[in-house]
Amino acid sequence: MTHTQLLAQIKSKRSFLCVGLDTDISKIPAHLLKTEDPGFEFNKAIIDATKDFCVAYKPNIAFYECMGPKGWESLRKTLEYIPSTIFTIADAKRGDIGNTSSMYAKAFFEHYNFDAVTVAPYMGADSVTPFLEINNKWVILLALTSNKGALDFQMDTIQSGERVFEKF
Repeated sequence: MTHTQLLAQIKSKRSFLCVGLDTDISKIPAHLLKTEDPGFEFNKAIIDATKDFCVAYKPNIAFYECMGPKGWESLRKTLEYIPSTIFTIADAKRGDIGNTSSMYAKAFFEHYNFDAVTVAPYMGADSVTPFLEINNKWVILLALTSNKGALDFQMDTIQSGERVFEKF
């Protein structure tokens, strides 16, 4: 999705709403657990209830990875169900280097066709560059996070006087 298309969605819906799809199988309603793919059915219900209001969906990849192939299939079906006019973000928090980072970029942008992916830049520019090299896709850098552990170093001041998160 282009910048222009995303802005059009924001203006049209008068919304910045991004819906997280952190599909925790242990919290899915009991009636959906009886279906063939509870994760997908849960996501489908959320998408049906929110698609007219939100401009983005952000599946947290960990909730799909932990279920192995069945989880990846649930993610695939979820992505196919999301209307093509709505921005998709792989909440993957990847941050490896070199060809590993390139393979992550290929997986999320080419195989799953997400519009954007979250990337942790703390291993340096070479952990981000492979994602940036794919045209017409977005990279969301995790520079300052809201967890307690963020205080461990993200707020530290470096030699230039900047805080670590400001450097990125």
